Amino acid sequence: MITNLDPASSLYLSEIGQIQQRIADANNQVSSGKKISVASDAPDEIAPLLQLRADQSHNSQIQANLVLAKSNADAADGALSSAIQLMDSALSVATQGTNITMDSTTYQNLAQQVQALQQQMVNLSQTTVQGKYIFSGDQDGSPAYALDLATPVANPDGTMPPPTNGVDQLLTAQTATQQVEDPAGGSFVATQTAQTIFDDGRNADGTFAADNVFNSLQTLRLALLANNPTQIANTITSVKAATDHLNAMESFYGNVQDRIQTATDYASSYDTRLQTEISAAQDADVTSAAMELTQSSTQLQAALQMQAKMPTSTLFDFLG
Repeated sequence: MITNLDPASSLYLSEIGQIQQRIADANNQVSSGKKISVASDAPDEIAPLLQLRADQSHNSQIQANLVLAKSNADAADGALSSAIQLMDSALSVATQGTNITMDSTTYQNLAQQVQALQQQMVNLSQTTVQGKYIFSGDQDGSPAYALDLATPVANPDGTMPPPTNGVDQLLTAQTATQQVEDPAGGSFVATQTAQTIFDDGRNADGTFAADNVFNSLQTLRLALLANNPTQIANTITSVKAATDHLNAMESFYGNVQDRIQTATDYASSYDTRLQTEISAAQDADVTSAAMELTQSSTQLQAALQMQAKMPTSTLFDFLG
């Protein structure tokens, strides 16, 4: 590029430009509080800063997920605590039912009490949080069970179908594959299905397992309807087994609550650390920037005043 400026003038303009740039940078830092506002402010530092912001955004999402997971775990723990109380009531009824001196009316009344317990147990299996059925696993838009006390109807060939456990299974394939991400790394299972909790498996011969919650209540109700103290006494074992199973499930959710709390504490601490690192990377030293602004403004004013005092006469002024 060809210029008519002499070297001294070119150097002067270059220095003025540098001073003005320092003034602009310092003024921007003072007004915004940031030393990095756009990528061009610090090209070498922008990539680490963007990674820190991405980590913070991811951690914020984990924190939101943990809040929901805690709500679900707390609701599940409460539901299981209530379920255990229902089973305690069932055990009390079963114990009363072993009294051989009771009349049929008393047995019928006790059976009605158990039926009410069955309905309440099904209601607990339908526990919701924010409109989602927390025990329905991956199909949390629908309840897993409904009460069904209908007497089985004989097959066309005259044989009787297997006895029911007093419920209609609305979701046949219950899975809970979703896991909660741990900010410290990895993830963990935070829920169980209604099938695992209330309808736990069958024996090899197809009969209901002893700790099947729904079946223990159904068996007790039918024994009471039959006015049979011996059958009623036999149900006590399954009622106790079902109660033990529910206690194990409540213990699972207790562990989940502890894990969620630990993860929440870590996420909070991690967020603070990320914010500190982000601030160190992007926040301006406003005091230093203000001093730079003052010094550069003074330098600019001095340079302009000095240039104004420079002689402007040329040889032609004396050749008159």
